[in-house]
Amino acid sequence: MSGFPQGPYIEVSGLTKRFGAVRAVDDLSFTVRPGVVTGFLGPNGAGKTTTMRMILGLVAPTAGTATIGGKRYAELSRPTATVGAVLDASAVHPGHTARDHLHIYRTMGGHPPERVDHLLDRLGLAQAADRRTRTFSTGMRQRLSLATALLGDPRVLLLDEPGNGLDPEGIAWLRGLLRGLAAEGRTVLVSSHVLSEVQQIVEDVVVIRKGRLVAAGPMTEVERLSPGTVLVRSPDAAALRAALLRGTARDGAADRVDLLPDGTLRVYGMADSAVADLAAAERLRVHGLTAGGGLEQLFLRLAGEGEPAGPDRPAALTDEGRNR
Repeated sequence: MSGFPQGPYIEVSGLTKRFGAVRAVDDLSFTVRPGVVTGFLGPNGAGKTTTMRMILGLVAPTAGTATIGGKRYAELSRPTATVGAVLDASAVHPGHTARDHLHIYRTMGGHPPERVDHLLDRLGLAQAADRRTRTFSTGMRQRLSLATALLGDPRVLLLDEPGNGLDPEGIAWLRGLLRGLAAEGRTVLVSSHVLSEVQQIVEDVVVIRKGRLVAAGPMTEVERLSPGTVLVRSPDAAALRAALLRGTARDGAADRVDLLPDGTLRVYGMADSAVADLAAAERLRVHGLTAGGGLEQLFLRLAGEGEPAGPDRPAALTDEGRNR
């Protein structure tokens, strides 16, 4: 990151938002550091968008604070030169061209005119620059929104579901763009409810459910703390499930074994080698065995598959500077 100024930290502390009796965000605290892409993960309705809107000052918190470089968004002297955000890719006038749209927003922000052509080229919109946005696909609107967020060359980026509407080629392009922006020292927070979209680019993660923090920190640490699972396909599923719950003197028993609708067993708390050894010892047939990553299984539980994370499930990391 040498040669690039480091972006500011985003600090969220005790953030709470109630809408009537509904607590959309509940005592949420985490830190987003510069120089890496941080994934803000959770199922739909977890409170990700509400949290991002509070960071941007668009929603007033019921309690707690959200600061960027120690200041609330409203206290920034030139907000769009500090923070770029994409919350709604559809927020473009259908009668404007892409070039018109960017010139309007760069004028409002006081940014140099040469940024428009630079970003049209960087975001892959140069050939469509003079088309009306009503003709744009969802993916092209997403690219235009990203270009708008980058007009002020901000050191902080908040992107809500930026992969929506992008085809596989577009997703690969987005990964490269976000990695490059983080490598320039920027603070990049990307929300998603689709783990596969962000898993290959994020270094840090913040995982929430029902407005509460579940886990936060470097992805490798969260994966390590989140117990993995083993998926087993067997024509002897019932007998294998009973044997796994009974366990062995050497490897112990599985914490839990779920029988999925397709007949696959999901085994918690036992290594894949131990599952294979037990099946062989019991002379039970195995037609497939796959070890699942900890973060992936945590995310599946949060999305409603299996039991939700709770007090005995992965908790937030507390290393200084990442989750305070």
